[in-house]
Amino acid sequence: MGPSLFWGLLLVVLGLSLIFRIVFNIDFPLFKILIAFLFIFFGIKILFGSFRSPVIETKDNEVVFGEKRFQNPETNRDYSVVFGKGVYDFRDIDLKGEKQRIKISTVFGATIVKISNATPVRIKVESAFAGTELPNGNSAVFGSTTYTSPNFNPDLPFLEIKLEVVFGGCEIRTY
Repeated sequence: MGPSLFWGLLLVVLGLSLIFRIVFNIDFPLFKILIAFLFIFFGIKILFGSFRSPVIETKDNEVVFGEKRFQNPETNRDYSVVFGKGVYDFRDIDLKGEKQRIKISTVFGATIVKISNATPVRIKVESAFAGTELPNGNSAVFGSTTYTSPNFNPDLPFLEIKLEVVFGGCEIRTY
């Protein structure tokens, strides 16, 4: 289940639960019904992918209220995703004979990280109220976890990815 599907369904369920609570208690405050319909509206918009936000100027390593794809992103750099979606493709990374580091922070957003099966990688995940899917099938919702690829050796060059996910979703895909 992708992050947009999860958040969309969550908002639709929240909106419907507010409507049912209000309708069956026979208390019809207009403000609560309006909030319930807003939850449903945004949930449906997220589910069908037509939710677009205004363009906000950002740095080249940030995603804010939008979507960006990073083909071969620079290593030894920090990236952030806030209320948006970032896709990071490390399938063709050159380790240059040394350890390469990447940090990606996701807050109220979605991140997809693509890595090659041939690349030795160590992924450290810190999650809080989030959904992070690792290549070995494990997931992190709250707390810390670490994943290492089968060909990982700490004495040889490798890619180290640190993921911080808060109220968002992250998926690591191997190819």
